[in-house]
Amino acid sequence: MFFKLDSFAIIGIHAIKVSVEVHISNGLPSFTIVGLPDKAINESRLRVRAAIINSEFKFPLKRIIVNLAPADIKKEGAFYDLPIALAILYVSNQINTVKDFNFNECCFIGELSLNGEIS
Repeated sequence: MFFKLDSFAIIGIHAIKVSVEVHISNGLPSFTIVGLPDKAINESRLRVRAAIINSEFKFPLKRIIVNLAPADIKKEGAFYDLPIALAILYVSNQINTVKDFNFNECCFIGELSLNGEIS
């Protein structure tokens, strides 16, 4: 299953739209982030997993691939934790859009603490 949210990369004083795409499939459990992420974004795998579990959701034991597009822009910082977590929860059918709320009309940016709070 596939789901996409929008976020932004901050480069100097410019904000560039970044799509956070999440694909979950059957297979050996893994969690991979692609799309030119830096060390902090690769560490977000741990923060997102802990935040989902500590927020009383279930972290899917499936093959998870996260793509941060466009791939030619270096993504830095922990700003993608929130959109990655929301996309994983949506694609694993743990949350859904509510009436009059459309994920496609919103942009998500935020760092998650291990207990699920947004920093």
